[in-house]
Amino acid sequence: MDWTGEGYVLSVRKHGETSAIIELFTRDRGRYLGLVRGGVSRKLRPVLQPGNKIQVEWRARLEEHLGYFTVEAMNSRAAELMQDRLSLAGLNAACAMAREALPEREVHVDVYDAFEILVDNLHDKEIWPALYIHWEMGLLSSMGYGLDLSRCAATGVNSNLTHVSPRSGRAVCAEAAQPYADKLYALPSFMQPDCRRNDKTLLKDDIRNGLTLTGYFLETRLQWGVNRTLPEARNRLVQLIG
Repeated sequence: MDWTGEGYVLSVRKHGETSAIIELFTRDRGRYLGLVRGGVSRKLRPVLQPGNKIQVEWRARLEEHLGYFTVEAMNSRAAELMQDRLSLAGLNAACAMAREALPEREVHVDVYDAFEILVDNLHDKEIWPALYIHWEMGLLSSMGYGLDLSRCAATGVNSNLTHVSPRSGRAVCAEAAQPYADKLYALPSFMQPDCRRNDKTLLKDDIRNGLTLTGYFLETRLQWGVNRTLPEARNRLVQLIG
């Protein structure tokens, strides 16, 4: 049993004296684990860094086995971002959330494609934080917990949507939200459906509000069911942005 493909390294952990078990995020096979012989060697250690894209061949006697990866570097995103603390934190957070949220060997093409767009734009601080929040929104949707931002849960209007209900995950317009603003989550302006594309500029608190919004639903919908909190890498990103 074998296959070839490419994907992003999500995590690496040492196995034995010289080998490593890696988690790979692939487009066609989802999150996949395998053993890399010599994975902690001086040659392979720079290749097997979270966020790097690699070419792999996976082999195993049976499909349900852990199997072995042979790997070849495609890009070294982690090394490229090493001098940019915030962007590197974004890369690590995305890898950690993909590792935590995606079931093993379950294909999620939309999540992968959005992940690739995010990683390719981490050098641009003007746009990647918003891309990261959109990616987490897509992750929630793909896992069956998508938010409904199309119209107000209270009035049915589809304009001036400024908040989200933590109970229903539905948008609320400014007028209906006013009496309960302290119990609702602010909806970033770049995620509001009536905001024209050329007006989707980032306001001062947009990114903080967006991370708070997605973080709440990721923790209470995804992580709560498996008795886990959000990964430390994501918490670190929130602290840096804050």
